[in-house]
Amino acid sequence: MNIDLSLRSHERLFSLLAPALAALLVTIVWNVKADETNSVAVANSPSASTEKPTPLPLHQIGGSGGVFVTLSAYIVNPPRNGEPVGRPSVGFSYANLGHGENLEALTISESPFKRLELSYGWDRFDLGDLPLALRNAGFVNYHQDEVQLHNFNARLQILKEDEFDQKWIPALTFGVHCKYNDGISEVNNEGLGLLASHGVTRNHGVDYTLYASKMFTQLPAPVLLQLGGRATEGVWEGLAGFTDTYNFAFEGNVVVFLSHSFALAAEYKQQPTDYRTTGVLVKKADDWWTLDAVYIVNKHMTLAAGYGHFGNMLNHKDNGVWGITTKWEF
Repeated sequence: MNIDLSLRSHERLFSLLAPALAALLVTIVWNVKADETNSVAVANSPSASTEKPTPLPLHQIGGSGGVFVTLSAYIVNPPRNGEPVGRPSVGFSYANLGHGENLEALTISESPFKRLELSYGWDRFDLGDLPLALRNAGFVNYHQDEVQLHNFNARLQILKEDEFDQKWIPALTFGVHCKYNDGISEVNNEGLGLLASHGVTRNHGVDYTLYASKMFTQLPAPVLLQLGGRATEGVWEGLAGFTDTYNFAFEGNVVVFLSHSFALAAEYKQQPTDYRTTGVLVKKADDWWTLDAVYIVNKHMTLAAGYGHFGNMLNHKDNGVWGITTKWEF
């Protein structure tokens, strides 16, 4: 069974953009003087001023506001009071999953209104030694060694934090995430329909998310709690394709602000498993969790490093994942 044709003509363009953006971000962090920062809650409150607020949240690997793999109900770089539209933000992420599996992400977002965030994320996933394993298993003509996932996101903030002068109200944001996997068709075709025969039948899907975020300042250190749910057809976020049925997955994170410029975060992300495994070649997905350290360089840039436990990914168990991410707000 064939999956839809992919957009291979864009592959070279994106491959050239990735190192260029990474070099730009490195140059910026070494040449911009650090400023004092405000709290992330102030940046998303109704009373935010024209002064540049803290550059949080980060871009999640799909492009939306979040941490590494989970989201936030806060809007990225919304318009400041007196400005007709928000300013863009760009990001870059890299994760090493081991066994030759790597994930790079280029992200960009624009929030034209205070409650609306539009974003795009390009994810390149290196399949590691899976091609060799497939050839050794008898798929002698298999050569596809990567996939590219295109994420088109729109998120609407239904409630602002503390809206209606009610301190108990969290920020609440609904999102729509359209995804297209460029390369999974070749994986399926060169694997003689291996994925399609096990329930992974498509190269595109649409996720729906709902997230709530609330900052607790009564504790010794400010704590941000962000909880959400996702309706998805994706396998490993869509990096391994999509099934034809929706599953509901829980995800969320906790962020502890140790100072105005440093925070620690923990994430948890449930993974759907409604597909059949192929022995040791494609295993059943495990839930993901990460531990992250976030440094706010100045009012425009944020850096973060993290360690992750992703469990089964393709033909390996990836429990020693490490990654970095950065975002620049204009």
